[in-house]
Amino acid sequence: MQPPANILIVEDEPAIADTLVYALRTEGFEPVWRATGSEALEELGSRMFALVILDVGLPDANGFELCKIIRLRSPRMPVLFLTARSSEVDRIVGLEIGGDDYVTKPFSPREVSARVKAILRRANMAAPAPVSSTPSSSAAPFQQAERRETGFAHDSERCEIRYNGARLDLTRYEYRLLKTLLARPGRVFSRDELMTRAWEDPGASLDRTVDAHIKTLRAKLRAAAPEIDPIQTHRGMGYSLRV
Repeated sequence: MQPPANILIVEDEPAIADTLVYALRTEGFEPVWRATGSEALEELGSRMFALVILDVGLPDANGFELCKIIRLRSPRMPVLFLTARSSEVDRIVGLEIGGDDYVTKPFSPREVSARVKAILRRANMAAPAPVSSTPSSSAAPFQQAERRETGFAHDSERCEIRYNGARLDLTRYEYRLLKTLLARPGRVFSRDELMTRAWEDPGASLDRTVDAHIKTLRAKLRAAAPEIDPIQTHRGMGYSLRV
């Protein structure tokens, strides 16, 4: 039997934190509450967590900036933003910097628990498979992708994509988006199609969610090959991978 997953709650309001702790513990998680960004970073350095629930308005830090630090330390750590800010701009910013979901106050503790379970379910689906001890099993997917002559190499077994020889450090949504484009180079995918293929619940996502993740994906591709933009934007239609 697996031990309960640790969930880090970073929230400066004790009443809200207590409600979340109770709700998550009822669902079988092991919540840990910290009230400041500095305490949260110390906690992240001392033990493993499955997910972070992060308030944007902390007394010693901006939650968006704290998320960037968490992303540098743990690129695949799921982050659920919890905040009183409800504007679309704030939600887009949260998604652009790597947030997995966004809940505004006031909220239902059951909804937060449900979103935590959904995020972890998606994270487990996108988790890399164990590395095989047989060389040929991991080499074949890379060789197949290289023959596409797009500059990409996709190892589907490890959920890993290389570009211009460099391994891309992708979030689960960036990986799924790029995987979809790689499957049909040159084919134009609409935003709805990309959202349906990359998100389990596309109806709950924002219209600009795909654009936000394409933007972060492009930044990572430019880091590997600054002179090339392999993702082509088709105004009013969607995106494609240049052949």
